[in-house]
Amino acid sequence: MFFIASKLLWLIGAPSTLLILLAFFGLALTWTSARRFGHFLLVAAVSALLACGFTPLGKMLLYPLEQRFAPLPAFGAAPTGIIVLGGGVDETISARRGTIELTPAGARLTEAMALARRFPQAQLVYTGGSGKLGGGKHTEAEFARQLWLEDGVPAAQMRFEDRSRTTFENAEFTRAMLRPRPGERWILLTSAEHMPRAMGAFRQIGFAVIPDPVDYKTVPPPGLWHPDVPASKNLAYVDQAAHEWIGLLIYRLSGRSNALFPGP
Repeated sequence: MFFIASKLLWLIGAPSTLLILLAFFGLALTWTSARRFGHFLLVAAVSALLACGFTPLGKMLLYPLEQRFAPLPAFGAAPTGIIVLGGGVDETISARRGTIELTPAGARLTEAMALARRFPQAQLVYTGGSGKLGGGKHTEAEFARQLWLEDGVPAAQMRFEDRSRTTFENAEFTRAMLRPRPGERWILLTSAEHMPRAMGAFRQIGFAVIPDPVDYKTVPPPGLWHPDVPASKNLAYVDQAAHEWIGLLIYRLSGRSNALFPGP
């Protein structure tokens, strides 16, 4: 139920979508007795869209999320395993095209393969079912398995959890499958902006993991202050940042995270 509600609300709640809807609503009101309010709403929505599209606002909102956890050190003790959160595979295109298509978060899977070669004794765990609203015949996990096998990762090194549809379920179902014991070292791989929410969820259920953020979208200042082109890219940054900041709040209020803004 939580997954379905979040998907439905985000259909209109994403900033870019919401602002476009408000602009059209304002335009419609200009033909009614509420035309003054309609003009105000239209100008405000269009101005906000322009600000999101032609300024680095999205990157500025993403930056503190991405900076919250440092990358995995180059040297360290071998882990028990590497947990990769779903979101790196486009299951729909992969199924219909007959080839494995990665999303912009595909660095989660490629970094996992690098770590698997670096730590051949560590378990490689992928957690992710279907991200489609109505479910589907295929899951991300099955395409991750295929990709890793083709890359030469031994089948015996891999494990898969294919029921989870949210970050909290990733944590919950993976813990139930692995049954981690005291003293074990588990690395958590996900996109940098998503790492705070993921860490909060894993900590909430008592699963201690070591963060390894990947898939960065921002750079430190002064590059942070430069908007990207085209404008649609900046709008996408705003949507991604809003998704994570709102997600952090909802996870904390619903008891799915141990903190509002989890940190090191």
